[in-house]
Amino acid sequence: TGFENKIAELFADQLGLPLEYTWFPMATGFVRKTLKANRCDVIIGFAQGHELVLNTNHYYTSAYVIVTRKDSDLADVDTIGDPRLKGRVLGIIAGTPPATHMVRNGLMPEAKPYQLMVDRRYYSPNEEMLKDLQDGKIDAAFMWGPIAGSLVRDSKGALVMTPLLKETLPPRMFYRITMGVRQGEVVWKRKLNSLIRKNQAAIDSILTEYAVPLLDDMGTHPKELGQ
Repeated sequence: TGFENKIAELFADQLGLPLEYTWFPMATGFVRKTLKANRCDVIIGFAQGHELVLNTNHYYTSAYVIVTRKDSDLADVDTIGDPRLKGRVLGIIAGTPPATHMVRNGLMPEAKPYQLMVDRRYYSPNEEMLKDLQDGKIDAAFMWGPIAGSLVRDSKGALVMTPLLKETLPPRMFYRITMGVRQGEVVWKRKLNSLIRKNQAAIDSILTEYAVPLLDDMGTHPKELGQ
């Protein structure tokens, strides 16, 4: 959605290094064919705890959200267990954490799945899902908050999103987001950690500009900016 590029520009400027991008679909082989192939030196936006990379400290925490039309009777739903979702047509990116909760709550029979692994240069399942929502083809959409944020903002008030903070069973709905570097590159990791620490306010400002839902480190409440 662009905010990773803004953060990359900020860091490149402070490091005094040229900024170059390597593009590859977020699919099987992503890390192996980019970071491990030395086609890039850092992946901006990587979930904490992933064993394929060496994670920096996290620079934001966010969660999956439910998106509805503003005038919908579902606009105040804040949990996948809400009984009002029964019998509704719900959009879901296949294989993402909300899908497991939907199965648990018996919401899959009417669900409309959208592809997870795609080449986003040519197709955006999240944009298609929200278009279907606005067109009335689905009643609500479950999405990763940082992707939903700017799309909901661009709807000019037609859509609203609510972070899913009340799910108590696994899988969790919030994630701490880091930068990923190659295993063993500890010095590079520490340099990025230093930049994250020194520029946290600027990073928060960029994320807020793109309407990313920011949470506290435990993923339980909205983040108070300045923390």
